[in-house]
Amino acid sequence: MIRFYHNPRCSKSRAALNLLQQQDAELEIIDYLKTPPSAAELEQILTLLAIEPRALMRRKEPEYQALHLDDVTLERKHLINAMVQHPRLIERPIALNATQAVLGRPPEAVLSLLTPK
Repeated sequence: MIRFYHNPRCSKSRAALNLLQQQDAELEIIDYLKTPPSAAELEQILTLLAIEPRALMRRKEPEYQALHLDDVTLERKHLINAMVQHPRLIERPIALNATQAVLGRPPEAVLSLLTPK
């Protein structure tokens, strides 16, 4: 089962989803703007991606500037909570299975989840 955090308005997200569907992948599709991931889910995603919260954030979104998220003194918890409260900040798409996660940039990256490590 692949959990796919999707924004239907994003061309990269649509392309990644299409690639997985062409492979008949078993999918749980989550429109993350309507159903944002919890702080715990974001922690899991960050752990699987092996990245820090800012690496998962869309820095050009107005919320990033308005919330002063470029402040290097902000703690991890604060950055994660900002993504929970403002899901537009989350880079997309994100696909994960039980053991690994990938950002779908480029969209073909999601195909790596079909061959578990």
